[in-house]
This record gives sequence, structure tokens and C-alpha cells, in this order.
Amino acid sequence: MVEELERKNADSRRELLREQQKVLKTRMRKVSHKIAVISGKGGVGKTMVTVNLAMAYAKGGRPGRIGILDADIHGPCVPKMLGMKGQRLQSGPPGIFPAIAALGIKVVSMDFLLPDTESPVIWRGPLKMTAIRQFLSDIVWGELDVMFIDLPPGTGDEPLSVIQLLPEMDGVVIVTIPSEVSQDVVKKAVTFARILNVPVIGIIENMSGFVCPNCGAEINIFKTGGGEKISRDLGVPFLGRIPIDPKICEDSDIGLPFVVEHANSPAAEAFMEIVKRIEAFLSQRRERPNRIKAEEVI
Repeated sequence: MVEELERKNADSRRELLREQQKVLKTRMRKVSHKIAVISGKGGVGKTMVTVNLAMAYAKGGRPGRIGILDADIHGPCVPKMLGMKGQRLQSGPPGIFPAIAALGIKVVSMDFLLPDTESPVIWRGPLKMTAIRQFLSDIVWGELDVMFIDLPPGTGDEPLSVIQLLPEMDGVVIVTIPSEVSQDVVKKAVTFARILNVPVIGIIENMSGFVCPNCGAEINIFKTGGGEKISRDLGVPFLGRIPIDPKICEDSDIGLPFVVEHANSPAAEAFMEIVKRIEAFLSQRRERPNRIKAEEVI
């Protein structure tokens, strides 16, 4: 009796999973390009880069055509940086709709589901995999030109889950800072992408030098050139350097889009140049051989 019940439950779970996968593929066909933003370690400004890349894209004439999936289940920060704290996802007959940020950017984040800012998410890998699958399949994303996926640091559950669920991923953007410690872990991120046969769109060196607003002198607080060096060493593209600008931190804390608020700053101009290079990659992308399945390396 118990074995029969367990078998029926297992069959039901498999059927539900097949239905979710079917819906996921249908939803994702409407998203032209999917780009994951990753880093080998925390503290390099990956989420800030994700948010401002999305803003730079939307600013370039794509209002309502850009999305951000905040796949950092334990530390979702995208809503805070976009001034969306306290918002909730709305549902309707077609499914659940993303929250809308400035410039019409569609955003989905675990933060929208938590009761307050102090509530932690204490989940193991399978639950996180289920949540990410639902973010992709149950959300009515609509027609998007680009979806940016902000992944947590490292090469664990969430990055593997996203790549497993989206085998047609266009590629990954890797964020680092100039320090040698950060350079070492970037190699792991590049190797991770290569093992899964995901294209590395390029490396971004964040916090790369500081230009004094008073005298104009450039000070290399964390040195500079580390991202460019590792790009050469590993044979992957270098997308650009983003200088330190205190206004980036200020804008992120109060939820303002930096690339819009300070469009003429060196950092905002760097973002716009990086977007041009990403667009060039996407436009030149050709059909590539079938990737190995992520399940094969679990």
C-alpha cells in the first residue's frame, strides 16, 4: 500500500516536472538572448554590473524589452538597487507577472516573495533548483530582447541549475576586480563555463582605478589591468574596465539607475561601451555544436 502510494507520488512529480519544462521552453522562446552574469567570488560588484548593463541596454532604445532574473536565492539584491524594495509579483490567468523597474525593465527576485528584509532563505540545493525552474516557467516574461541572469558567486547549485534549464544560453559575462585573489578565482569561472560548453562573452574588470573628481588624477586603489591580463592568459575577450565612482554606491543604496542618473560619467560611458561589445558578440554569434548536458557533470 505504502509502496503503491510512493510510486503514484513519484509519477505525479515527474508529470509535473515535464509540464513545467514544456511551459519553460514556450516562455523562453520569446526571449531572444539570455546572458548569465557570474563571478568566481563575492564582493566584486557583480549585481551592480548586472543592473547597470540591463539599464544601459534599456536606455539604448529597448524599454520593456529587457529582463533581469535575480537568481541569487540567499542574497537577492537586485530590487534594492532598482528602488523596488517592498514590491510584490502580481498574478493573473496567464501566470505570474514580473515587477517593473525604471525604463520598463522586468524583474523577478526571491526578494519579492519574502515577508521582510530580515527573513533568510534556508534551503538546500533541490529547493533552489525548483525555485529557479519556477521563476523561468511560471513567470509571464513576454517578448524580451535580452534577459540578464544575476547568479550568486561561485560554481555551485544556482549557476549549474540555470545552465541546465537553459541549454540555449548565449553566454556568460564574468565580473572580476584587479586583485590577484580575484584573478585566481576567475579561472575557475572560465573553466566552469568551458566544461559546460557555454560561451564566455567576456570579462569585465570592475573597480578599476579611481579618478579624483577634484584634480582628475587617476589612482589605482586595487591596481589595474588584472582582468585584461587574465583575458589574454585564458584566451577570452576583455569587455572593458569600470572605474570606481562613489556615486555608483550612492545610487545603488537609494535605488537609482546609475547609468541614467550620471550618464556622462566615465563609469557610465564604460558601461555603454561594454554593451556595444556584448551586442557585437550577439550579432556575430553562429550556431555552435550541441552542448553537453549539465546533468552529466553533477
